Amino acid sequence: MKRTSILLAGLAAALALPASAGAVPAPAAHASRAARVQLRSTRQGRILVDASGFTLYRFTRDPRNRDTCMGITECASVWPPLRTTGRPTAGPGVNASLLSSISLGAGARQVTYAGHPLYRYAAAGERGETAYIGAMSFGGTWLAVSAGGAFVR
Repeated sequence: MKRTSILLAGLAAALALPASAGAVPAPAAHASRAARVQLRSTRQGRILVDASGFTLYRFTRDPRNRDTCMGITECASVWPPLRTTGRPTAGPGVNASLLSSISLGAGARQVTYAGHPLYRYAAAGERGETAYIGAMSFGGTWLAVSAGGAFVR
């Protein structure tokens, strides 16, 4: 309890210092946040996951560099796009040259891999979950993605 009080008092004092007194300015509220794409080993093989370890999917209805889910009622609420506000980054085993992003409008950007938009499954409850690979909804199939950019069934 005493340690918490001391830390809070120190924080309050630091925030009260004027910038000219050598205080470090607070980070910008809208700092760029790049999505990170990683690999995870599963029963279906090594597949792409987001920074939290949740499986990433490709939608079979999407042509290269175009998200068709956004134009289908309720699709994006079930299969949200993997968004980024900076250049996406690659974890070990992920080919950084295959990572890019496309515009969703209004300044939003969606991560692509080998030209294919990436999505998450909103109801996924566990990291690396693969039960939804091959799910058919919204007129297409949702498949995982390999490090080479191919579908994983």
